[in-house]
Amino acid sequence: MSKGTINVSVENIFPLIKKFLYSDHEIFLRELISNATDATLKLKHLSNIGEAKVDYGTPKIEVKIDKKAKKLHLIDQGIGMTSEEVQKYINEVAFSGAEEFLDKYKDKVEDAGIIGHFGLGFYSAFMVAEKVEIITKSYKEADAAHWICDGSPEYSLEKSDKKERGTEIILHIAEDSTEFLEDSRITELLNKYNKFMPIPIKFGTKEINDPDHTPETTTDKDGKDTTEPQRKITVDNIINNSNPAWTKTPSELKDEDYKGFYRELYPMQFEEPLFNIHLNVDYPFNLTGILYFPKLKNQIELQKNKIQLYSNQVFITDSVENIVPEFLTLLHGVIDSPDIPLNVSRSY
Repeated sequence: MSKGTINVSVENIFPLIKKFLYSDHEIFLRELISNATDATLKLKHLSNIGEAKVDYGTPKIEVKIDKKAKKLHLIDQGIGMTSEEVQKYINEVAFSGAEEFLDKYKDKVEDAGIIGHFGLGFYSAFMVAEKVEIITKSYKEADAAHWICDGSPEYSLEKSDKKERGTEIILHIAEDSTEFLEDSRITELLNKYNKFMPIPIKFGTKEINDPDHTPETTTDKDGKDTTEPQRKITVDNIINNSNPAWTKTPSELKDEDYKGFYRELYPMQFEEPLFNIHLNVDYPFNLTGILYFPKLKNQIELQKNKIQLYSNQVFITDSVENIVPEFLTLLHGVIDSPDIPLNVSRSY
């Protein structure tokens, strides 16, 4: 096992992160899931160009709560890290793995499909955790690694017996953040920030009717029908739609698809919109989205929280008055752009 001091360019960076980096501590979950998505999309890209000789399969991201032990687990099946990469990307905050990845591969494919370059995203974990562990195994031939840090600049790094490719982050939740050990709170955050992330996100399981089972109906001697109960099966509870309507081309969608997506965005909006506009702009910046023109009431109200802003399917805000002209706040819908300038805390 090796021990060391994290190479940070700001003294006492952890208190700064906890107090100032994000205006709301709940953002940590968005950041960690965004990182897990990055890692998975990186593996997909390397597999597509033949650099990663692995079976990409159908990976997912899993979030688990261990309430008794006061731990929150986030597990991905992405690119993973070697001990050397943990040393570089986790311990040397000044370097961003995503930025280096983009620099290396930006000329190999037009769109590498990588989410971000927010080098401090991982450290948002310390806003809610008194200790953080990383257990990770790279897609490369290398030993798995286990990194532990208690929020001080000191850390330990040792080998792990992890067999599966990918990364597990374990947050030992602090006493002032135990709300993040509640299923309802995590469900709320996943639906708020990660509802349309491009990789499936599992949070627990659920029971559904078995699609392969048709209940039989029998008739007794008195002519009374009895139908057996519907058989139930347990499946992963996938909380997100990883392929939302705005990521598709208009030719793939029918009118009912647009209406269905509107209902998905606004489940409490019972009136259907008058019409919609499907956006796909690549100059002078990249922007996609779907905007809906709602039925207007006698009194026109400018609702400033009906357009949701995303960056590569990561929810940023629904307060878009400084981005969208005021007259457009009549509209509802989604705007997604990787080119919107964000600061280190993914705020605009």
